[in-house]
Amino acid sequence: MDLRFLNAEPTDAERHAVDALGAGSRDQLLPALHAVNDRIGWISQGALNHICRRLNVPPAEAYGVASFYALFSLKERPPRVVHVCTDLACRVNGAEAVTEAFDAEGIAWHRSPCLGVCERAPAALAFEAGDPAEGRLLAPATPGEIGREPSTWEEAPVSVPQQGESGLRLLSRVGVVEPESLDAYRAAGGYAALRNALLLGPAGVIREVTDSGLMGRGGAAFPTGRKWDAAARQPERTRYLVCNADESEPGTFKDRVLIEGDPFALVEAMTIAAFAIGAQKGYVYLRGEYPRALMTLRNAIDVARERGFLGENILGRQGFSFDIEIRRGAGAYICGEETAIFNSIEGYRGEPRSKPPFPVERGLFGKPTVVNNVETLVNIPLILTEGCEAYRRIGTDRSTGPKLFCLSGNVRRPGVYEVPFGTTLAELLELAGGVPEGRELRAVLLGGAAGGFVRPDETTLPLTMEDARAVGATLGSGVVLALDDQADLGGFLVRIAAFFRDESCGQCVPCRIGTVRQEEALHRIVGGRRLSTGGDDLALLREVGQVMRDSSICGLGQTAWNAIESAIDRLGALEERS
Repeated sequence: MDLRFLNAEPTDAERHAVDALGAGSRDQLLPALHAVNDRIGWISQGALNHICRRLNVPPAEAYGVASFYALFSLKERPPRVVHVCTDLACRVNGAEAVTEAFDAEGIAWHRSPCLGVCERAPAALAFEAGDPAEGRLLAPATPGEIGREPSTWEEAPVSVPQQGESGLRLLSRVGVVEPESLDAYRAAGGYAALRNALLLGPAGVIREVTDSGLMGRGGAAFPTGRKWDAAARQPERTRYLVCNADESEPGTFKDRVLIEGDPFALVEAMTIAAFAIGAQKGYVYLRGEYPRALMTLRNAIDVARERGFLGENILGRQGFSFDIEIRRGAGAYICGEETAIFNSIEGYRGEPRSKPPFPVERGLFGKPTVVNNVETLVNIPLILTEGCEAYRRIGTDRSTGPKLFCLSGNVRRPGVYEVPFGTTLAELLELAGGVPEGRELRAVLLGGAAGGFVRPDETTLPLTMEDARAVGATLGSGVVLALDDQADLGGFLVRIAAFFRDESCGQCVPCRIGTVRQEEALHRIVGGRRLSTGGDDLALLREVGQVMRDSSICGLGQTAWNAIESAIDRLGALEERS
């Protein structure tokens, strides 16, 4: 796109797509880009010019935002686009064979990072622009399915192998209660927690959450009650709540399952959190690759608003007003970082901000902001109905409550599993049926691409925050990806490196350059070639990895070396190749 020529005009369809959003400011930039992309299938110079005039955004900055996201195209492309996942779980379940079949069938496709349907790998996202646009996550993906008309596409059902079992808490309604019915949700105990919260008052809710020991489930494991209390104590009266539903960590799909299967639980939990911290506006930053979750959550928010559970004076409580807006991501792993979400919502490139100030002091639109992920939030109704003491009795002293794990890779029954903290890795793998018959477990990736590997002889590891840290591992976002003895570990590590190279926002030098050098060195090692200078590629990997860990702005660069380092040190993965 040549920005020297700004006289291009939008088509009538492009103009209508943008104007339908109504008047707006810069924070409507991402929704406007989505509107055009949904209607036309790509973003032309004329459409971008019209967006800039409507929102008063400089064209160069709008171009920088539009070109930041993988799901947008600034070059003309067909209305129907197929994104095929070639990431970790799909890689070990035949993604390359699927792409070869697509080529043979003449189906145009784009290589994609993890699509969040790892339990039914290999996966694809089929999108067709129009009015309205059609989108489906297809898994397992086959040429025959993708070649059919969008109206006949069948989405994968929610994958909860424990569905209907007694003792489930976070997953108790998933697959059992109709996710589109507020009445069904209430009949299953929904909104009792919000009523209890109104009786406790904001300070009482924060105290209950703090005493429960709930830690963030997105990977950082920060105490939730402390975060809420810090935001509530800020003198600034305008505060925001952001639900991070942009789970882009390869191997993670629990938040999708929760939203698709129990959306009212998230709406209720956000309402309780807003009451506690004094927020009147909340945002759900939802992965752009989750069309079914988008539809389900939109319905839940609309119905809750119609029935008085969102909006003004909720449940008759004078002065308690709160509403939720969904913001769709557009294919950027870095937007899972809490400050990158702020920039994306505000209409800027989704690049992380330096801290301090921390979000609870100065976050979205410069106001105090609490960011929690989906799993963290859906623990809140459980705490406020069963009580903090009962909640603490689940799990261990330091890692309290139930935990969701995403099992994928070479296991017989992949899906989302709920277990108490302290369950061993071996017990969790047994729930999933272990590796396929006739194969042996080679390694388990914990925490996704930003996590680390565990050997088969280490599966007695209790799955708690503290036990994982003690052995140099992390639970991260709950990824448990099993690799059997037929897995190509070298190729798997190269894919991890390629993922971080692709997803680096490029803002800081250590990550921007380090992820490239890391991938190059791995290609040389796996390919049997050495540095042209005669140096040691393993030593180079360690040096680059340490620099990224020590000096990158955000967690992407700081963790980009983790899994590769653990594969070298714990599995001896590259010794014979160096």
